[in-house]
Amino acid sequence: MYGIILAGGSGSRLWPLSRELYPKQLLNINSDKSLLQATFERLKVCIPQDKIISITNTKHVSNVKMQLSELTDNPVVLSEPVAKNTAPAIVLASKYIMQKSNSDPVIIVVPSDHLIQNKEKFLSTVKKGEKLAEKGYIVTFGIEPDYPETGYGYINTSENLDEGFRVKEFVEKPDVEIAKKYLHAGTYFWNSGIFMFKASTLFDEALKHAPEIAKLTENFDFSTSNNIPFIEFDKMPSISIDYAIMEKSDKIALVKLESDWNDLGSWQSIYDISNKDENGNVLIGHVLDNYSKNSFVYASSKLVATIGLEDTVIVETEDAILACKKDRTQDVKHIFDTLKKQNDNTHLVHKTVYRPWGFYTVIAQGEGFLTKIIHVNPGQKLSVQSHNFRSEHWVVLSGTAKVVLEGKELILSPGHSVDIPLKAIHSLQNPYTEDVEVIEVQMGNPLIEEDIIRYEDMYGRV
Repeated sequence: MYGIILAGGSGSRLWPLSRELYPKQLLNINSDKSLLQATFERLKVCIPQDKIISITNTKHVSNVKMQLSELTDNPVVLSEPVAKNTAPAIVLASKYIMQKSNSDPVIIVVPSDHLIQNKEKFLSTVKKGEKLAEKGYIVTFGIEPDYPETGYGYINTSENLDEGFRVKEFVEKPDVEIAKKYLHAGTYFWNSGIFMFKASTLFDEALKHAPEIAKLTENFDFSTSNNIPFIEFDKMPSISIDYAIMEKSDKIALVKLESDWNDLGSWQSIYDISNKDENGNVLIGHVLDNYSKNSFVYASSKLVATIGLEDTVIVETEDAILACKKDRTQDVKHIFDTLKKQNDNTHLVHKTVYRPWGFYTVIAQGEGFLTKIIHVNPGQKLSVQSHNFRSEHWVVLSGTAKVVLEGKELILSPGHSVDIPLKAIHSLQNPYTEDVEVIEVQMGNPLIEEDIIRYEDMYGRV
């Protein structure tokens, strides 16, 4: 068996903690591992780690590789040059697996942002699904609903199969009254977004129901490279696997997911899985509360003081604060979308941004200048690069920094500084055993992260 991890997505309903360039699958929600890392560890229970393929958008590739490299050597991460939803991603990753393995394996597809803690029951469910997949079904995994949820899609089933049910129809997210009817009917399941199939079955159904995707997939060749060319991939329609194939095929089966499951799709769901105090509150970070009940308060950088809240969510980050009623957390996506339309970077990135070599924090910015603190981990180094629109000034705060500037090496201790002129080829490195922190002052216009021309990079970003 092979596995595909869908590691894209923006996690917009967990704003402001989740951002477009650092979405929820990269966050540590309730453990010391991110949701992406937990997904990889869960698949390792039933699949050899060298047969687990991740596919993500190009803007997340470096972070996905960095996190998975902590768990396995040389993780396979396919990079979509542009977002085209799940159908092209799944079909193309399946072709990669067929071509690399020279076989027709069963493949399980899982989102990277779900919480499933019972690995043994997950494994037993996967084994049931594998039997149906071997028989030529595309298997979806359903969760038996225990309340009338309006934030999930539903799957209606008909007659029993050996290990599950035949799927009658997929239905959209319902309103409360319809969700209550689904709950009482006993034939409806929540759609987990987890699928399993033989590769040949998927391609046969794609030819029938999504011929444009199937035909375009023929143009991709992974025999010599893992690259996905932009020009070819951009021709793909943007469509989900549900709309493209699942809702049209007559070969769909459902297996009940026996393990726990939560898609962590809102702050309400984070509250639901978290340990609560005697007043039903979840208080994370530097929080001082009096007389609140059944509320969720998250503080990441400041003291948050609350008094007499009920059924409320407060989330504080360095540059944004969310406050809403707990039953309105699904609407956070509208705030995210509005910020995106307004070109407000608060939807896009945190002030603290993680990179394979460490992280940086923006501490001040204005017209023509931007100031960061750059933290470089031991043994790591930034790419050899230049900039077309900005010069930089570096001051070492702590540790010992190695700077390569136009081919010359400089060793700088705390208090020492260096100027990086416009278009100069340079690199900041830490070959030592202690962390390095540097203040960087950028001057120019525009001051954007895209203004980086890389010449060498130990993380494969050239």
